[in-house]
Amino acid sequence: MNKKVGYAIALAAALVAPFVVYPVFLMKVLCFALFACAFNLLIGFTGLLSFGHAAFFGGAGYIAGHTIKVMGWPFELGLIAGVAVAAVIGLVMGGLAIRRQGIYFTMITLALAQMLFFVFLQAPFTGGEDGLQGVPRGKLLGMIDLASDMTLYYVVLGICIGGFALIVRTVHSPFGQVLKAVKENEPRAISLGYDTDKYKLLAFVLSGALAGLAGATKTVVLGFETLTDVHWSMSGLVVLMTLVGGLGTLAGPIVGAIVIIALENKLGELGELIASISGIEWFRTLGESVTIVTGFIFIVCVLAFRRGIVGELVEFAKKKRKPAPVASPAPVMKTVEG
Repeated sequence: MNKKVGYAIALAAALVAPFVVYPVFLMKVLCFALFACAFNLLIGFTGLLSFGHAAFFGGAGYIAGHTIKVMGWPFELGLIAGVAVAAVIGLVMGGLAIRRQGIYFTMITLALAQMLFFVFLQAPFTGGEDGLQGVPRGKLLGMIDLASDMTLYYVVLGICIGGFALIVRTVHSPFGQVLKAVKENEPRAISLGYDTDKYKLLAFVLSGALAGLAGATKTVVLGFETLTDVHWSMSGLVVLMTLVGGLGTLAGPIVGAIVIIALENKLGELGELIASISGIEWFRTLGESVTIVTGFIFIVCVLAFRRGIVGELVEFAKKKRKPAPVASPAPVMKTVEG
């Protein structure tokens, strides 16, 4: 019941948010939140640390942008094309990477993602270092014009809610329970008869497809796609979002995405506000130090909030609900006469 109330409050806040905050900023946050949730499905519930998720995010963005701008495909088909390509990349990358475990798995995903980065750098349809510019928003179902930020916001909100609902359903399904078993004790799962490689590959492909959905949607929202989204630093950014929000929690990646994207976009304004209040001019340069601030937040979370923001809140709530231990009465000593 508490989760349903929380979801209802979050939905109500999301519906009224564009009347308070700039819609394009909110759409960017939603896309990165879905990206972080897709990544969390792999690392938080399957135990696989991928450092190549930028390949899905940026690759789907390029495909969606190219099909919509150059080939004239409608909005929906462009997104589907991006998701399909991300799923294929996930199938190939996952098929190669799941043969190894631990740091070797991570390094293989990083190496393959960087190979794709150089492919997109050289490919003629990506625009190279200039990026893919001027991607039109088009119309939804050929009828609803998406040129309006408010209209597109609610479409993006629906897409992200659908992606999040799929992740929640997957986590609570029998398939998701097997993924948790693989994360906790893979040899035990194998001994029970599960083909763990197959389950890990399916999780990898699903995570890649959802990350691709986030990247394709972001390209339509902003109207362009650049090499930044396929660079390894984007994979590091989604790791940061997930760890800050709470690894292995459903809402944690969303909170982490909000924190990190808000810092990247609003840190300069925050610095100006602090400088005007305190009179210390140094704070006006805070907007130029986003990397330092995010790194500092990461260090604080690792040292003080090991479970992330949401993880720590959940643990605190559990401790508050846990009843205090009842002291047992002292034993009564009986004397024996006789």
